[in-house]
Amino acid sequence: MGGSARNPRVLQRDNAPSQSPYQRLSQRMLDLSGDRGVLKDVIREGSGELVTPDASVLVKYSGYLEHMDKPFDSNCFRKNPRLMKLGEDITLWGMELGLLSMRRGELARFLFKPTYAYGMLGCPPLIPPNTTVLFEIELLDFLDSAESDKFCALSAEQQDQFPLQKVLKVAATEREFGNYLFRQNRFYDAKVRYKQALLLLHRRSVPLEEQHLVETAKLLVLLNLSFTYLKLERPAVALCYGEQALSIDQKNAKALFRCGQACLLMTEYQKARDFLVRAQKEQPFNHDINNELKKLASYYRDYMGKEKEMCHRMFAPGEHGSTVGEN
Repeated sequence: MGGSARNPRVLQRDNAPSQSPYQRLSQRMLDLSGDRGVLKDVIREGSGELVTPDASVLVKYSGYLEHMDKPFDSNCFRKNPRLMKLGEDITLWGMELGLLSMRRGELARFLFKPTYAYGMLGCPPLIPPNTTVLFEIELLDFLDSAESDKFCALSAEQQDQFPLQKVLKVAATEREFGNYLFRQNRFYDAKVRYKQALLLLHRRSVPLEEQHLVETAKLLVLLNLSFTYLKLERPAVALCYGEQALSIDQKNAKALFRCGQACLLMTEYQKARDFLVRAQKEQPFNHDINNELKKLASYYRDYMGKEKEMCHRMFAPGEHGSTVGEN
C-alpha cells in the first residue's frame, strides 16, 4: 500500500516549479474539513455504509513526509492489524475525519495540515514543526460498538421495549467482535463477546412466528462458542455448546463436527465416531470431517494396542506359572 504514496512526489514537469509536490496534489483532492485542512483522494472505492462515530476500525495505514520515500509510521507490516476505536486509539484529528468518510474496502490518500496532524510543534525527531503529512489508509472493516455497549448496559425489562431487529443487530455486533478477537487468537476475550450475544438472545421472548429468527442467530453463536472452547482446550464445554447447536439443527454438519472433535479430545472414541459419521453423512466430501475420521481411527488403533498390551501384562504367566493378581 505504501508504494503508491510516492507517486505524488513525481509529478509532471510542466507544473509550476514554485509549487511543492503536496501543493500540486492538493489541487485535485476533496476538501473534507471545509478549510482545506483535511484533503482526500480516493484510490479505490469501498462499499456499504460509512464508518460511524465511536466505531472500532480495522485499517492499514502508512504516513509520509513530503520529501521522503519511506513511511515514518506504518502498520502494513503487521500480520494482524489491531482494532482501533475512534476517539480513543486514533489520536490524529485528521485521520478520524478521514475515516468517517470511508466505506469498507476503500483505499484513499489524505493530506493533513498541521492543525489536523502533529501541530505547530510537530513530533520530534520524526515530524518537524508545522508539517503537512500524507497518509494512505485502507479500511478493512469497522464495527460500531457504541450502540451495542449502550444496549447491553440496559436491564432486561428496558431491552424488551426495543423491537426484535434491534436485539438481533446488537447480538450480531457482539458476535462480529468475537470473530475479530478469535482471528487475533484472543480466545478468552472472544468467548466473552459470544456469551454476551447469547445472553441477549436467551433473554428475549418472542412470538412463535419470530422464533426462527432468534434460533438462527443463536445457532451461529453456539457454533462459535463450541469452536472457541476447543481452542481453549476445554472439550467438555465445547461439547455442551455443540449439543445446544444440534438441538436447534440436528443435521448441522459443523455442530456434529465440533462435537466429534470434543469427544475425540476427551478420548470418548465411540461418541466421537457417532458424531463424525453423522457429519460425514451431511457433507460426504468435507476434507476436515474425513481427516478427523482418519485421526480417530489412528487414535483408536493406538488405544486398543495399549489396552491389549496392558491386558497381556496383567494376565501373563509369572515365573512360577501363576497369573498376576492371583492370591
